[in-house]
Amino acid sequence: MSAWSDGPEMITQCAILPGNNYTYNYRITKQEGTLFWHAHSSFLRATVHGAIIIHPRARHSYPFPKPYREVPILLGEWWNANVVDVENQALALGIGPNISNAYTINGWPVNSHLFYKIANHNMTVVAVDARYTNPYVTDVVVISPGQTVDVLLTADQPVGSYYMTANNYASASGTAVGVPFNPSTTRGVIIYQGAPSSTTPLMPVVPAFNDTPTAHKFFTELTSLVGGPHWVPVPLNVDHNMFVTVGMGLDVCPPNVSCQGRPPVGAALSGNMNNVSFVLPTSLSLLQAFFFNVGGVYTTDFPANPPVQFNYTNPSINADLPLLFAPKRTSITKVKFNSTVEMVMQNTALIGVENHPMHLHGFDFHVLAQGFGNFNPTTDTLKYNLFNPQMRNTISVPVGGWAVIRFVANNPGAWFMHCHFDGHNSVGLSTAFIVENGPTPDTTLPPPPPDLPEC
Repeated sequence: MSAWSDGPEMITQCAILPGNNYTYNYRITKQEGTLFWHAHSSFLRATVHGAIIIHPRARHSYPFPKPYREVPILLGEWWNANVVDVENQALALGIGPNISNAYTINGWPVNSHLFYKIANHNMTVVAVDARYTNPYVTDVVVISPGQTVDVLLTADQPVGSYYMTANNYASASGTAVGVPFNPSTTRGVIIYQGAPSSTTPLMPVVPAFNDTPTAHKFFTELTSLVGGPHWVPVPLNVDHNMFVTVGMGLDVCPPNVSCQGRPPVGAALSGNMNNVSFVLPTSLSLLQAFFFNVGGVYTTDFPANPPVQFNYTNPSINADLPLLFAPKRTSITKVKFNSTVEMVMQNTALIGVENHPMHLHGFDFHVLAQGFGNFNPTTDTLKYNLFNPQMRNTISVPVGGWAVIRFVANNPGAWFMHCHFDGHNSVGLSTAFIVENGPTPDTTLPPPPPDLPEC
């Protein structure tokens, strides 16, 4: 895919201003299943989004019985207020964004992981993030912002009505942070043909908001379909090893502003990776700066390891002020075309612990392992699944734990990596990769299209 059609504001393009337009031209290859598109500016994806359904090519079949019917379901959130105002208020006061007023079915989550269940029915997971999986039978699906899950549902229960539900997995609540969340459960209904209209739908037993064991079980037990369509073996030789902390921190409150964030007084909420709080460029996108070789827009000094090592998951570090404040800069990682990158993402207890759904643009990655506590390079590397790990583009880094991903950088351009909680992304929990051109015209970034938005 050409990076010019990726879309993140100030990463691959400037924003499309009101009254203007931009045509995204891209090619879908080696993917089948469900992806989603969304606005990538401010909180606008809360209402500007949709599903992309990728079917097998003509004369090709699914690696499972063809379903009788396909039904896209988007699980989401709803704010009564303008979502741009929600973000602006949070940034101005140095706090997290106000919680949503409701969850929705056929919306899209912005700042919440969700449990999804259907009363009295199991589901069989067959794909995640447009990558086929081994069939996985479950009565609950856990989905994070940025993720997709394809399931098969067999309508084999007695004729009647059955609620489908979505409720919050709020991993940060109950910690020292006391992060607020919406405790409601949203419902849709599945009605069997012939069910009496007076039938009261059956309600499933929904997981508790802090049911980390259920979430972790779902996230870790999925495996890829070896030998299936578009299966990719794990690259065994690694060129770039990275150990990256992900979490929240603090920032100095802007002058003449009264922040209402965490103590100490005058501090605002911030996010960082390896003690760098990412700042978007303001005059030119990263991709334009790379293509036209414009200096002063970004630096290539993103650290491959934490500048300071500490007990990452110990709650007592919440009071360690030197660790809480991270410098803000546009610092990225530059890699050669076709090099293999392995990244250990270590969640931290700074400010508090919670799952962070980390999304990588431009690539799918193998999820080699996930676990709790501090990553141990001696023992935890022995847990790597190098045979059939799931492939994703978004991984939920476990609360108080870690996840290891590996990918081949075979797509030239500038690619954003960020927490898919918009409230975290907007305060710096992100970074970017620049992948250099390859040796052929087909592996070289083309010039920008003529209608690329101007800043």
